[in-house]
Amino acid sequence: MANTNVLLREDVDNLGARGEIVKVKAGYARNYLLPRRLAVQATAGNVKQIDAERGALLKKESREKGTAEQQAAQMGSLRLEFERRVGEHGILYGSVTSMDVAEALRERGYEIDRRRIQLREPIKEIGDFTVSVRLHREVIIEVPVVVSPEGGVPVAESASSGADAAGGAETPAAEAPAEGSDAAAAE
Repeated sequence: MANTNVLLREDVDNLGARGEIVKVKAGYARNYLLPRRLAVQATAGNVKQIDAERGALLKKESREKGTAEQQAAQMGSLRLEFERRVGEHGILYGSVTSMDVAEALRERGYEIDRRRIQLREPIKEIGDFTVSVRLHREVIIEVPVVVSPEGGVPVAESASSGADAAGGAETPAAEAPAEGSDAAAAE
């Protein structure tokens, strides 16, 4: 496979930081990094140009980190709440995704890209969760997320009513096999 050296102009997750020279597959550079202006070919001229810009890049980096830290301080008391339709056992009909979290943050005045919201998998049940939001490479905050059933039913009542409904349904089924020995043997 053909590899090429590129000079990163922006931070790229799982690849490197701005100003680093990294070796990548030629197709990845040609089709993704170069068209999005995330990197340039690592020629002697480009390396010299980036070295000359390094001071400005360091200032920009510290300014971005300072802004992210200020935003993290403002978001410290933030708590997101979602109401969703819920089935019997507290399982959501849909889910709460990183796009939903980004939209809720946008409604509160924080413009954060959904890719910066670190959610391993969508939230599919009611309860309290913690979602990581990466404001900067070195600034990550934890945002509490509460998912409750639609209609304002508290989580505890919903869970207990779901358990009661399940318990009520299981009790007659458990008694039925005990009455018929053939049905109990089949289980």
